[in-house]
Amino acid sequence: MTSAAVPSPAELLGLARDIAVRAGEQSLAARREGVSVAATKSTPLDIVTAVDRDTEALIRALIAEERPDDGVFGEEDAARIGTSGLEWIVDPIDGTVNFLYGIPNWAISIAVVSGGADPAEWTALAGVVVNPVSGELFEASKDGGARLAGAELRVNDPVPLSRALIGTGFGYAAEVRRAQGAVAAALLPGIRDLRRLGSAALDLCALAAGRLDGFYETGLNPWDHAAGALIAREAGALVTGPGGGRESSELLVAAGPALAPELRAALTAAGLPA
Repeated sequence: MTSAAVPSPAELLGLARDIAVRAGEQSLAARREGVSVAATKSTPLDIVTAVDRDTEALIRALIAEERPDDGVFGEEDAARIGTSGLEWIVDPIDGTVNFLYGIPNWAISIAVVSGGADPAEWTALAGVVVNPVSGELFEASKDGGARLAGAELRVNDPVPLSRALIGTGFGYAAEVRRAQGAVAAALLPGIRDLRRLGSAALDLCALAAGRLDGFYETGLNPWDHAAGALIAREAGALVTGPGGGRESSELLVAAGPALAPELRAALTAAGLPA
């Protein structure tokens, strides 16, 4: 594949898959050698490891080899402006705290979009989320369905909210967590249970695979959900943001079509702009 070609979503998915697998192999090998905190970002709890940086550097280099005219928007380095109309949205390690502690629920997330790096404007074309510890690789392409290990993924059959297992996540700032905790406390009595697994990318893939019935989170960055949201959508989920519009840093809500309105209503009652 060259940058002059006009790639199909399936072609982009193939390249994203190859890159994600290589990045996963490198990061897993580094984890086995030991990991420490290299820096912090928004708060002392918002950590970065050297492996985050090294993994993103590898991903950027591999993209540049095959698609030098594409843009890259990643978590750990400055955006690279492209000229092809395609952007790669990269989270080198989603679930860095899990990665640091040895909890086997972290992932490499890579998506390819057109229309820029803003979720409100982009069209997601391909997405891959790989958990190097388990070896699970979730993938999807636009209008091409979602798969895990070659098997098609579909969200769960409809359940009422009272029997729904819902995933969520929390931010790093104390005041943000306080507000998120209040929403969770209001939601929890009306659902089966709540899960906080530590990786939004894998949460969205869990929804696609039927391991969760729904998911919501506030404060997500584009790289946290670009690939996972496409995988969930291609598995039949509705993925929305405030007021039922596009997902954003303000809010992302995802569930099967029958459950989504009920979940959004419950989140609105709990104080979110769902």
